Amino acid sequence: MNVLILGGSGFVSGYLTRAALDRGYGVWTVTRGSRSQDERIHALHADRNDRGAMAALIADLPVRMDAVLDCICYNAEQAKQDMDLFAGVTDRIIVISTDSVYHPAFKRCPQDENGERYLTDGGYGARKREMELAFINGCPPELKWTIFRPGHIFGPGSEAGCFPEQSRQPELLRELRSGKPMRLVGGGKYLIHPIYAGDLVRVMLDCIPNEKTFDQMFCIGGPDAVPNYMYYEILSGLLGVKVTFETIPEEGYLEAHPSSSGHLCDRCYDLSKLAAAGIRLPDMPLREGLRLQVEDLIARGR
Repeated sequence: MNVLILGGSGFVSGYLTRAALDRGYGVWTVTRGSRSQDERIHALHADRNDRGAMAALIADLPVRMDAVLDCICYNAEQAKQDMDLFAGVTDRIIVISTDSVYHPAFKRCPQDENGERYLTDGGYGARKREMELAFINGCPPELKWTIFRPGHIFGPGSEAGCFPEQSRQPELLRELRSGKPMRLVGGGKYLIHPIYAGDLVRVMLDCIPNEKTFDQMFCIGGPDAVPNYMYYEILSGLLGVKVTFETIPEEGYLEAHPSSSGHLCDRCYDLSKLAAAGIRLPDMPLREGLRLQVEDLIARGR
């Protein structure tokens, strides 16, 4: 099997590249060439926003791809670019969206794929929703898409911390060791549903031949959904320290920090649609995945 990965040197795309290589796939990646990669990879270099360079690069591919996996598709324009470029190169495209597409005031818990309202404020979640709609409404029938909506993605290779005050902060472990209180909006009461990066990419690859996942949207999360404060309790326990919390009042916070809207709500998702498609669900326990992440962070001097 041959796969083309857009963004093959980033956090999630790096996991995806390694997982595809471990399965014996032929792997092509498209990056801007700023990071070194495994010598087994067919590394291609272009800025995805340079349509001419991308078209020339794709035209020179020596083989037809069994799938294109786009880890960095951000908006409707990039979705249309994917459809224009890859309709003649593959019949499968798998794309990462985000749980931030949902309007937080109208979410259910657990939330399924059928959101009643989506963000339209022009921000990150709204642009990802526009990307989804481009595939839903404009993808040629011969190109079968699958889109995933993960929430917080974690694992070795990424900084720790989740929204809104400690998002992927390099100093987070040091702050926990020092006894600095974690500042949590509403006391950290909102649920998060993290997914281990290795689980996410395994599911993406498992979906390639699965016809039940064609032209489908899937929520995805790990086996554990926990209140935000518990995430920090697990981290501190792994460090052998006790965490304390400082509650940030909810009143007025969203008005002062509108970009945090997608995180001031329960982020817990119904995975029954994914299970019904016959895909093995993510199974890395949150504590074990965080243990691996903390060990990696310590090894990197955090």
